[in-house]
Amino acid sequence: MGRRSKWLALALIGFTACGDDGPVEPEPNGPARTWRMGFSAIPPRANEAQLLAALEMWTQRGDAAIMHVSPPWGALLSGVSAAAAVNANELPLANYYRAKNLQLVVMVDATDGLNRAADAPELVQLGRSIREPAVQQVYRDFVLALSSIVRPEYLGLAAETNLIRLVAPPSLYTALVEMVNAAEIDLRFALSDAIRYVSVQVDAAWGRAGQGNVYQGVERDFADFSFMRALGLSSYPYFVFPDPEDIPLDYYSRLPNGRALPVMVVEGGWTSGTAGPIVSSPNEQARYLRRQAMMLDSARAQAVFQLTFTDLDVASLNLPPGSILPLFALLGLVDTELRPKAALAVWDSLFALRRAP
Repeated sequence: MGRRSKWLALALIGFTACGDDGPVEPEPNGPARTWRMGFSAIPPRANEAQLLAALEMWTQRGDAAIMHVSPPWGALLSGVSAAAAVNANELPLANYYRAKNLQLVVMVDATDGLNRAADAPELVQLGRSIREPAVQQVYRDFVLALSSIVRPEYLGLAAETNLIRLVAPPSLYTALVEMVNAAEIDLRFALSDAIRYVSVQVDAAWGRAGQGNVYQGVERDFADFSFMRALGLSSYPYFVFPDPEDIPLDYYSRLPNGRALPVMVVEGGWTSGTAGPIVSSPNEQARYLRRQAMMLDSARAQAVFQLTFTDLDVASLNLPPGSILPLFALLGLVDTELRPKAALAVWDSLFALRRAP
């Protein structure tokens, strides 16, 4: 989704508001869930008031938050220190979440989130690549600063690694593996207590990204990132299943292949309307959340996150020609004016479940 602009960090400094009434409190003796729930801070448009209103609305119906961030490549390569960048951009939001008593999960995305075959757009514009030792070093510095300054409970070092391996040039994936493992060694020497992970793309792992629907698994990812103590999952199954009920109940639980480690959905969702050739509806999106809860239970998942709580106002984003972002624009549980969709009531009913360890 690109890097959050500085107005987001500035808007959060010292901000306090009461927000809406939120969902009901969990029943102490009712059904339980193992998974925390939350979103990220992506607003419907670059509007400070809407950002803050959306944050206040969803943090009342979440017990965790995810920060999906990209290194500020240009600044870091021009000499800005990683600590200064994190203090200016990530720390204010982290402090906001801490004040809300939310568990904090961070996902560092080192390549192009909308085109896994390529380096991050900012690096491409600079004519640079993670294949370069100097670029790898600023990534490592950034990860170390995130760990020491933000201190997340979970720290993801790369996103959708199996999809990168599938579609990117082999040299890009090889550089990613080298860079990420070097960063993890840095964290180990720094005695970081963050639980480290990478995320994998679930739909690709099941062979639904051009592999003839033949299950692929993620064993290569466990081998290439052997430090993992959790597994992040990314899944947008509306691209590959006509109905939520078609998704196998072991869609998440099969991937660890018997390993006893926390599983977290760190991004995903189901569109509530037409997205390119895909036709959906608010009702179908609501049904997906019910189906997903069953998949989460099957995996005894640790957490589930959607990156977007609100829809995206595509017209305001000035997207480049050919951008696929509009395919993800209707994943919100509220629309761009923060009006609830049917899926919000389902989310609230799931959040009302007692959380069991």
